[in-house]
Amino acid sequence: MVLDDRPDAAAQELEGGNVNAVVRVGDTVRRTAGPWTPAVHALLAWVRERGVTSVPAPLGLDDEGREILSWVPGEVAGWPVPDWLWTEQTRAQAGAMLRAVHDATIGFDLTGRVWRSPTHHPVEVVCLNDVAPYNMVFDGSELIGLIDVDMASPGPRAWDLAYLAYRLCGWCEDMPAPDDATPLTRVAHLLSSYGEDAAPPIEDVLSTIVTRLHDLADWTDDHARVAGRPDLHDHAAMYRRDATRLLEQQAEPGHVG
Repeated sequence: MVLDDRPDAAAQELEGGNVNAVVRVGDTVRRTAGPWTPAVHALLAWVRERGVTSVPAPLGLDDEGREILSWVPGEVAGWPVPDWLWTEQTRAQAGAMLRAVHDATIGFDLTGRVWRSPTHHPVEVVCLNDVAPYNMVFDGSELIGLIDVDMASPGPRAWDLAYLAYRLCGWCEDMPAPDDATPLTRVAHLLSSYGEDAAPPIEDVLSTIVTRLHDLADWTDDHARVAGRPDLHDHAAMYRRDATRLLEQQAEPGHVG
């Protein structure tokens, strides 16, 4: 299916795009496709067919070979992040929305699928792999959607929850959080909002944050070299510092988790 390929459908370049060039054309988003695109589009269709419409609708490829996704209207939290990003409401909505997406991926046929990101074990769901404020769409302070899911791949629930907790609970250097709550308090609330019947133990989430940050740092260094983006090495260094700080906090006397 191809939409808005009229000569007068102007393309608007979107912010972000450290991995892909992304443009908006009318009510659609166009971005670089790859061998992983059929799997991601099939996943999005599967999830939406099960009533979870917080992810974009897949609309095929355009005549330039780019993938087409539905545009999700709203605002994405930028830098500096808004104060309401740290509220209990935001964590509650984020946890519940990610749970709905995860549950909807159960039963999706993984046979022969090609993914952009590695599969992580144990495979419990299909993870989106980059659930963070910059990929969360808000209407005011209401979370309404999750976007940029081309990095999706099978994995454990903790893999997604760990990165969301890293970005939303106060461990991230480039997103300083207010001192109204500790990171541990925030992540406990996030996991409760996700659902105690399915959420992994907080200890597993914390250890997975460290693993994810080191994996992300290595990937970012590689991508910086391949893409000719030396500035991204600074991002990799930040991920390693954040992982070290989290480990140091866990080692402090009286640490719970």
